[in-house]
Amino acid sequence: MMQVKLRALSLSHKNAPVQIREIISLDDKAIHAILLKLKDFFSLNDALILSTCNRTEVYYSHDLDISTEIIKLIGLEKGLTDIVNYLEYFEIFNNDKAAIRHLFRVSMGLEAQVVGDIQISNQVKRSYQASADLNMTGPFLHRLMHTVFFTNKRIVQETAFRDGAASLSYAAIELIESLTSNTFEPRILLIGVGEIGEDVAKNMVHIPTAKVKITNRTQSKAETIAAEMGFEVVPFENCLEAMEEADVIVCSIQRSEPFITKELVNKFQINSYKLLVDLSVPRSIETSVEDVPGVVLYNVDNIRSKASETLEKRLASVPKVEDIIEESISEFFDWKKEMIASPTINKLKKALEQIRQEEMARFTKNADKKEFAVIDKITKSMMQKILKVPVVQLRAACQRDQAEEMIQIISDLFDLEKVKTE
Repeated sequence: MMQVKLRALSLSHKNAPVQIREIISLDDKAIHAILLKLKDFFSLNDALILSTCNRTEVYYSHDLDISTEIIKLIGLEKGLTDIVNYLEYFEIFNNDKAAIRHLFRVSMGLEAQVVGDIQISNQVKRSYQASADLNMTGPFLHRLMHTVFFTNKRIVQETAFRDGAASLSYAAIELIESLTSNTFEPRILLIGVGEIGEDVAKNMVHIPTAKVKITNRTQSKAETIAAEMGFEVVPFENCLEAMEEADVIVCSIQRSEPFITKELVNKFQINSYKLLVDLSVPRSIETSVEDVPGVVLYNVDNIRSKASETLEKRLASVPKVEDIIEESISEFFDWKKEMIASPTINKLKKALEQIRQEEMARFTKNADKKEFAVIDKITKSMMQKILKVPVVQLRAACQRDQAEEMIQIISDLFDLEKVKTE
């Protein structure tokens, strides 16, 4: 009786710099394509792919370690012929409990660059949805993810871990605020209002004197946010003029080629300084823009939240968060242990029901409706009574990690090898 085991592979900010992460990062289309290949090539029923600016991770359950094959699939999808050179950047989790613990820690924000970053829980939910849409969340992954979501709720309600606004976008705001503190009404341009861009826009309230303009390829999205926040919208085609006059440009757009190049920045008239903040992965601002006098560039890796009180409070509540995670993992493993027994329980029910049906057919040929109903009721009740003790014993054996022997004994006793569960 095989038990479902979770495995994981992770490329994250812990062991890969942004220039490696951006090569491996996956958009929704790539995730969809890789999930389909995993289903077709490896018959995976449980798989989840998470790709954010900090990490690209694949969680899956399979009897074998297929991490190298999965990394090759990522390479194929991204058109990378030399993907094997990136193997060293991946951390591989083949131990079931370690992979599950990693998923919990990532989902709660313990592994984020800004500890407790709230964006990650939404990103995990979306990854789960992408797998569910392709029927790649079997009972195991379904139960695991719902335990993760429930744990997240407990952390919000029972700890100070999510208090305050420390996230990547908030860290960017703190940075902008400190670097523009001597500028009267700094002019800030936000390019791109995807998830991070929108978060930055909403956090702009922390720089009340700023004059903020936003631009986005889909103008309606920019207009919705601008209306809510009282910002000015710049049509995307007029982006250049807006970049020229801005003191601060925050760029968070999805594209494979740099959007802001050194050549472009060279043409700008820079009075005292120009601060460029690149929140995109792959990066959308050429690193060489820093060669232009007066230009300062920050990307996702060098934005660190100042050690704010928020962060200190969060760090103080980490032990409590870890306790809650351990409780959840332990509950999940109790359920998982019982899951081993369910096929045997179903077979046993089926075997006994088969005997009951055969005997009913033999002895109730001449019975009328009323007599049949009584006999049916009595025999059903007997079956349930007979089933009760083996089922209780089997579940108890699961909790003691002795399910294998008990399953074998019950299978032999009732000759369950012959019973088909389909």
